[in-house]
Amino acid sequence: MDEEIAEWRTYAGEGVLLDGFHALKHALRFGARVPVAVARDREAALALARDLAPDLTGTLEGLLREVPDRTLGTLVPRPHPTGVAALALPAPGRTERALRDREAPLVVLDNPRNLGNVGAVVRLAAGCGAAGVLTTGTVDPWHPSCVRASAGLHFATAVAHREVPELPEGPLYAFDPDGEDLRGLTLPPDAMLAFGSERHGLTDAMRERADRLVALPMRPQVSSFNLATSAAMALYHWMAGARTQ
Repeated sequence: MDEEIAEWRTYAGEGVLLDGFHALKHALRFGARVPVAVARDREAALALARDLAPDLTGTLEGLLREVPDRTLGTLVPRPHPTGVAALALPAPGRTERALRDREAPLVVLDNPRNLGNVGAVVRLAAGCGAAGVLTTGTVDPWHPSCVRASAGLHFATAVAHREVPELPEGPLYAFDPDGEDLRGLTLPPDAMLAFGSERHGLTDAMRERADRLVALPMRPQVSSFNLATSAAMALYHWMAGARTQ
């Protein structure tokens, strides 16, 4: 098992941790380079692939190496229940191209605090066909807990950290209870949709950068929606409008 540990450590500095079968599945489907992947039970992982990802069975047969549970625990602080882990290498320049040439909205998370929420929004953005997810503040959007929560769908969209002055060009619609009702607006395809944290809302810098403030419809006396729910409502509104144009 020393060979697997040595290879893992070779790529650990630049690699993104794929924690679990589904993260590995999505990374491979969306073109990530995966130099090393391990499983505590290789046959069980391949059976899962035959059931849930038959398109990847051949790839995984050549990639997965079985390691003892104690070795997996050495490589991954909190192994996924599927007993699968891998390292993936992001494609250089991919994010910049996606942000520059986008034909779908970007989701901007303004100083988010919860890693799981960030990953959930990335998963949502990938499924809805958004151009990507940008975060401001101190959270690393590629933190292993974010990638775990996204089920590896970071590789299906653009994900990056940018401070407010570094945001790309395009109209910025910032979501705030005092804004215009979303239902009366048409979101342009190059829009940026900014959401503050559930507790603190938008930062002053994001509010100043915004072209428009937008409000989600919400029952009186309900304080807020979950961050991913808010992003889902906005992206669904965009998707529904795009179908009618």
